Amino acid sequence: MKTLKNIPYTVSMELVRGIVQSIARNGHAPQPFLLKAGIAPQLLEQPGARVSSDQYVALMWHVITTLNDEALGLFTRPLKRGSLELIARVASAEHTAQRALERMCEVHNLLQDDVEVSLQLRAEEAAICVRSLGSRPQANFLYEYLLRILWRVSSWLMGGGLRVRRFDFAFAQPDYARDYGEAFPAPMRFGQAVSAFWFESGLLRRACRRDESALRSFVASWPAAAVIPARAANGIANLVHAHLQQRRPVWDGLEATAAALHMSAPTLQRKLSAAGTSFQAIKDGMRRDIAISRLGSSTVSFATLAADLGFADAAAFQRAFKGWTGSPPGLYRARAP
Repeated sequence: MKTLKNIPYTVSMELVRGIVQSIARNGHAPQPFLLKAGIAPQLLEQPGARVSSDQYVALMWHVITTLNDEALGLFTRPLKRGSLELIARVASAEHTAQRALERMCEVHNLLQDDVEVSLQLRAEEAAICVRSLGSRPQANFLYEYLLRILWRVSSWLMGGGLRVRRFDFAFAQPDYARDYGEAFPAPMRFGQAVSAFWFESGLLRRACRRDESALRSFVASWPAAAVIPARAANGIANLVHAHLQQRRPVWDGLEATAAALHMSAPTLQRKLSAAGTSFQAIKDGMRRDIAISRLGSSTVSFATLAADLGFADAAAFQRAFKGWTGSPPGLYRARAP
């Protein structure tokens, strides 16, 4: 499946807070980790704040290397570096997708004592489930992180492009659920007995064919593969993404974009609405993500950024940015104390 590249992606600050809380529980001061990743610590206090995927991956990598723990300190004993490679290597030796996923669960359960991971079958659906084994409640972030990791490993074992039908979470719906965005791109249910992701059970009959070269490429993609979504190029929203990306720094409006996609503006609006989005939401989301990425990785001026994003002046850009994120753009500059 073709995917879109070079379109910036941002992550909710709530997913950063999950890592920060784990860092603190393991006896480390979070601020040096944030600054090393180019994340302004003051953003932790800002509702609606986001960070670029590059910043988030850098934070994850710094935590993994410092703690020697691919589970980011979330378990009572660490998943030492190389654990995910071991899981993928053992599972990929199986001949069918079902056996590969079963082996993935078995090996994961051997490496930690806090959760049980299992493959469940139910009529035409199957699920990878995560159940807590302890008496104390687990942090929401543990489930959020594990589901993303297990989904990506499962997708790789099954040949890529595993389409999730829904996500279940073993906690009440949090206030920040609306910020999940593309981290969980399917219907979500909260307050469930276990956390899980569901998919078509017929996919379990696929052959599992992954050689050493494929394994090395997969391992080299971590941890970015757990964060950055693979956007399918043929979805209507992603066709709009691709067109706007290609036309930068010119930011086409609805009419011009519809014409480029060989349809009328009302037809494009209708198709985007059916996909749960709108032209303006896509355009603003792209401009927000580009701005966050550049603010955190360069000293670009607000005037230059405003021009690149199609605003008349710096003031107009700053107003729009605060509307998108709830914070002024200056807050996104990471500075040492």
